[in-house]
Amino acid sequence: METKVLNYHIIITPEKLNGKTVYNAYSPTLGVADWGKTAELAISNVKEAIECHLESLNKNKEPIPVEEVSDFMIAYTSVSLTSKHTPDFI
Repeated sequence: METKVLNYHIIITPEKLNGKTVYNAYSPTLGVADWGKTAELAISNVKEAIECHLESLNKNKEPIPVEEVSDFMIAYTSVSLTSKHTPDFI
């Protein structure tokens, strides 16, 4: 049996949950996400979810997405919001 190592980008974002910071981990190539109380735990959890997802794709003989590591960019932008009322999230 052949083993192949696949690499996927994971985006980690912090979020407040009940006054505490938790971390969301998301693989845009696979559409798989999970979370954890720490960034490391979020990465570990999403890795496990990715492994389950890939096993399911393989079992069902569906194509497994491959990510070209060099073909990836993350950007950050700021936008202005003008409103008479302050939104709840600010």
